[in-house]
Amino acid sequence: MTGLREHLHGLWLPLVTPFQGGRLDETSLRRLTRHYCAQGIDGFILGATSGEGMTLRDAELERLVAIVRDEMAAGRRSLPLCLGLSGADTSRLKERLDETADWPIEGYLIASPYYVRPSQRGLLAHFEALADHAAWPIALYNIPYRCAVNITNQTMLRLAEHPNIVGLKDCGASREQSIALLRDRPKNFRVLTGEDANYLEALTDGADGGIVLSAHVETATFAAILGEMKRGNHDAAQARWHEVADLTRLLFTEPSPAPAKYWLWRSGLIDSPEVRLPMVEVSSELAAAIDREIERRMQVAA
Repeated sequence: MTGLREHLHGLWLPLVTPFQGGRLDETSLRRLTRHYCAQGIDGFILGATSGEGMTLRDAELERLVAIVRDEMAAGRRSLPLCLGLSGADTSRLKERLDETADWPIEGYLIASPYYVRPSQRGLLAHFEALADHAAWPIALYNIPYRCAVNITNQTMLRLAEHPNIVGLKDCGASREQSIALLRDRPKNFRVLTGEDANYLEALTDGADGGIVLSAHVETATFAAILGEMKRGNHDAAQARWHEVADLTRLLFTEPSPAPAKYWLWRSGLIDSPEVRLPMVEVSSELAAAIDREIERRMQVAA
């Protein structure tokens, strides 16, 4: 497996972490890995937002990585793994980088420090310290509506000069900022959208791909959209996008990943829709709406 920079493009799946009875559901995790390795994805994000990483104990996170890697080896398809890490303490994050340095991964996805709202100088110093320390390359995760701080393009372009910072998951919620970054970024700095509802829009603007929770459900369609865009078939990509645009809203009607987990449970890919507090399972109203959409898509497919 070569470096993360070479692999950070295309359709990446931020894999949900299945639980049952309060524990990591290893059987469902193996089933998920086998299923998605047979689909058109280009890599996995493990233990990040969609994977409820902030509720995972260190041993669970390590087991999660080991099982996914083991299942890929058994299926003879090796996809790059990027480990989600987050925190507001630079020193503690450096310790976590040390603790995971020998894990079978290709890199890290690291969000901005939450709650403390550092300045841009603080963000620059934080990420540079992590990048200097990390054994694996880092993709930044800019998501100001969760972290209460935005990495400006000026700061981002400084960070993009670091040899161990290879790209960005862009959830900046500003198309203007994203377009400017795509225009000004270094040639080898990858940008993937993390906003499902803006997937086609971001590809149109020049993003290198997406990290898309909704691709748990319509994997082939999201892959096809990317393929049509690469071939310059914008009308065909738009037509395929109409098949999933509503899905990207439905799966975020309530806090993610509960809706996606409910869908995967109803589809038989995981054995329980269980999430960990403070997440709660979907409401009865949303469950009914998802059931109706599953039935509708089954009828269309038939």
